[in-house]
Amino acid sequence: MASSVMSTATVATGANAAQASMVAPFNGLKSAASFPVTRKQNLDITSVASNGGKVQCMQVWPPINKKYETLSYLPDLSDEQLLKEIEYLLQKGWVPCLEFEIEHGFVYREHHRSPGYYDGRYWTMWKLPMFGCTDATQVLNEVQEAQKAYPQAWVRIIGFDNVRQVQCVSFIAYKPEGY
Repeated sequence: MASSVMSTATVATGANAAQASMVAPFNGLKSAASFPVTRKQNLDITSVASNGGKVQCMQVWPPINKKYETLSYLPDLSDEQLLKEIEYLLQKGWVPCLEFEIEHGFVYREHHRSPGYYDGRYWTMWKLPMFGCTDATQVLNEVQEAQKAYPQAWVRIIGFDNVRQVQCVSFIAYKPEGY
């Protein structure tokens, strides 16, 4: 027993010596005097880069006529165009689902000011997802039912991939009057 402990200790000290010789010792930081220091002597404000005095900024999110989701920059889709979008969704094998929002049809910030938090991301689901749906007119009929039940609500269609467990497409199918 003592011989096995001694041989282990001997091996450990031998390994430490080999490791110590492989690592270079720390010599400290290099002197700051070896780095060149450049200072701008001209403190005149006119030497600051300029675009010729024509300062223009681009507005990136207009507060009026906000855009909502995919396809929202297009005019409202007709029933035939909605059917084509829904057929595409079904051809991809995605599960259609409808959601609606009564108060806001867009993302906004009201309750929290931290980065990455936005209100209005989650909408109320209209019925259950339409698992097994193969006909686009069934989805369009549900959109029309949601419109009748909530005429002042936004209604969106979502395509959910149940294999990858992700939402693949989302677009507004109906907006209330005035939006």
